[in-house]
Amino acid sequence: MAPSPQPPPQPPSRRAATTSAPDLEILGDQVTIHPAGYVESPARQDSIPSQDRNLVEHMARFRESPLDFLREVSLHVSGTGWRAYDGFIGQPMFYPGFTDDMKAAVLSTPILQRKIAQLASRRVAVEQQQGLLRAGHEPEEAKRAQRQSMIEASLQEVVDKLTDEMICKFESKAFIRGAYYLCTQLLTRAYHQGIHVSSEEVLRLRAVAEKAASRHQSIIFLPCHRSHVDYVSLQLICYRLGLALPTVVAGDNLNFPVVGQFLQHAGAMWIRRSFGDDALYTTLVQSYIDTLLQKGYNFECFIEGGRSRTGKLLPPKFGILSFILDTILSGRADDAIICPVSTQYDKVIETEGYVNELLGVPKKKENLMDFLSASSVLSLQLGRVDVRFHEPWSLKEFIVQQQNRRSTVPRPLGMQHGGSPEERQRLLRTMGYRVLSDINAVSVVMPTALIGTVLLTLRGRGVGKAEMVRRVEWISDRVRAKGGRVAQFAGNPTSDVVDRGLEVLGPALVQRVDGVAEETYYAVDRFQLSFYRNMTIHLFILEALVSAGMYTRVKQGGGPANQSISYAELVDQVSFLSQLFRGEFIFPTEGFDVNLEKTLSGLEADGIVDVIRTLSPERRHGEISSVQLSAAERQRGRENYDFYCFLIWPFIEASWLGAVSCLGLTPPTEDQGEWWVDFNQAQNQAQLLGKTLYHQGDLSYFEAVNKETLKNAYLRFEEEGIILVTKGGKDAKGASSKLRLAPEWTPRRNPETGGVVPEGRLWDFTEMIAKSRREGKNRRDGATVSTRVLALADKVGQQLFPAGGEATTGEMEAGESSAAKKRRRNELRTKSRL
Repeated sequence: MAPSPQPPPQPPSRRAATTSAPDLEILGDQVTIHPAGYVESPARQDSIPSQDRNLVEHMARFRESPLDFLREVSLHVSGTGWRAYDGFIGQPMFYPGFTDDMKAAVLSTPILQRKIAQLASRRVAVEQQQGLLRAGHEPEEAKRAQRQSMIEASLQEVVDKLTDEMICKFESKAFIRGAYYLCTQLLTRAYHQGIHVSSEEVLRLRAVAEKAASRHQSIIFLPCHRSHVDYVSLQLICYRLGLALPTVVAGDNLNFPVVGQFLQHAGAMWIRRSFGDDALYTTLVQSYIDTLLQKGYNFECFIEGGRSRTGKLLPPKFGILSFILDTILSGRADDAIICPVSTQYDKVIETEGYVNELLGVPKKKENLMDFLSASSVLSLQLGRVDVRFHEPWSLKEFIVQQQNRRSTVPRPLGMQHGGSPEERQRLLRTMGYRVLSDINAVSVVMPTALIGTVLLTLRGRGVGKAEMVRRVEWISDRVRAKGGRVAQFAGNPTSDVVDRGLEVLGPALVQRVDGVAEETYYAVDRFQLSFYRNMTIHLFILEALVSAGMYTRVKQGGGPANQSISYAELVDQVSFLSQLFRGEFIFPTEGFDVNLEKTLSGLEADGIVDVIRTLSPERRHGEISSVQLSAAERQRGRENYDFYCFLIWPFIEASWLGAVSCLGLTPPTEDQGEWWVDFNQAQNQAQLLGKTLYHQGDLSYFEAVNKETLKNAYLRFEEEGIILVTKGGKDAKGASSKLRLAPEWTPRRNPETGGVVPEGRLWDFTEMIAKSRREGKNRRDGATVSTRVLALADKVGQQLFPAGGEATTGEMEAGESSAAKKRRRNELRTKSRL
């Protein structure tokens, strides 16, 4: 529960005002205003004659009505009415020569020209040192100048080609009209209830856009990223509402034939997935972003970098954000407007593929055939897309505010006043986590997320329809009480909303049990369903951590007195868990003590816990001495307390699995300093260990085996100094990272049996995590882990060492130095948060 580096969220009163605004539903050519959170009930849909359901099937289909289809196409191609896309708010685009103008502006940027001259000069110096410029009768200085000119000309050609491949090409309005029509046809076939946005947010965004356009300032859209549909939905919204289309940062993995060219003319900016040490390419990207922001063109990049495979927000990626920050700090652009965007789905098309990737199946490279074969999803009814815009804010004002917070004397904006690299990195992190916090603040919880949360937070195999409706209503009330938004109800019975959600999820995820006395449903694919449950966890993370901290006593059983936990014990365990998961979740900024007290007060007000206090002259309400489950919660069968535990248990399991797998990294001999193993192979073996433990009953959640959460656990262990990581050599193409246990964390082996001895810092760390694990049937963690599980982890881990080989002293020292630096940065970051 350590706070993330971000400003506090909006007060509930302001959020309440936002949620009361009507929604806009965009389906084809039609924009409809609904009450906030409108959902058309299945009963109402069935009662309406088919000719009156054009809201869902508004775009004409050729097979059904060829004349209407051709008429609609002609309207879009000719640009009738709003389709003309004339008078949009923003800088001029879609004219012949736009690409040439943009390309010329990028290539002429001073920073790019300086970098070309610098690289050419360095190459000439190397050639001169090697004696390559001495032959012949010409003076050496003349040869140097001639060679410099040749190299610069060659680099100019390279940059010209790279620029042409990178920049978006807003050339033709006729093209963009056709693209809008095509993408709307495809999107509304899959998401048959269209795209929903808040009318209040759209009106506010238009007002901000008009002001920004008059000042030649860019709006930088920073959406979360869960699906490839994210690219399309925001472009459609901007087009339909008359806003200038943003240039979208996209990985070149999507730049395959035909589709790549189409997307580039619709706004895609292609960049490499990794820049490596290519200084020229890095400067070119900076030059392009500089040009866009200087001229006031809108811009879009995904704050998380890649798509979230788990359903919850990922930690921010700082690559593109760093370029944007440099543009403003350097003064190359005066200001830019940041607009965090939340995109939520009733159902995400790619979740089945995400599960395969998380289980270790290599990701397939995108290609045209796969793209065309994906057309089968277009006949599915996947519900709706919900897009919400946070209130935009000035990046320049944010930078000045952050700099002044850390200085008693106001400082002018600029690189020369930006402070040390550590201060700049802190500014970048604060910006990234503020955007994530803003996205969470406006995110809407979809009906499918509520259903997934209910099904995965109950102890039984399934749940009756009436009980599901009751729990959906309870969670919805909790979401609203936390200041969140729920995308349903508005006059529709909850049972209808549940029916709609079940229909969208489909029988592959949730099935109905036949031949029973009550309508009953159960989760078929719990792993895939966890994607939707994770869409709600950010709202309840504090309650979940406190509940998991209490579980160290609750799982011991017995009466209330036996399950009561002292406040000191609770603080220790919750503090440990919050530090363990600080890379997984975003916490409020008030600080650990305030967060904990507020959470306990909320749980007490909800009748879930009793907080026992002792009289204190220093505190009006007394000092907290212990916490226990309330009598009312016990009478309810712990259903609300268990709800919070079930939310966090899969993540606790994943961290525990990561720690146990680290025990398997104990070197086979006492000569511990020489053994390094391949980082990726170590994570693969951790997954193998997890699958084995799950099927043997020692791991409660199969989703704990997922690659993303294990990766985060290993990154956290690296920050803590438990493992040392040395990156692959710069000159060794394809060289992977290696890791080993830090000496002070390495367990010892029994000299007689050769087995890992269950003691030491790593063992204690693993046991600390295990204290909050869900207790399994016929399983007691301490004894089980110290015998069979530890032996299995050792067996799996030893398979790494023959292939891991030995690292040079230089690699070892580099790994140790890197870990030490990360520990120091981590300590500073923790202190600044607390």
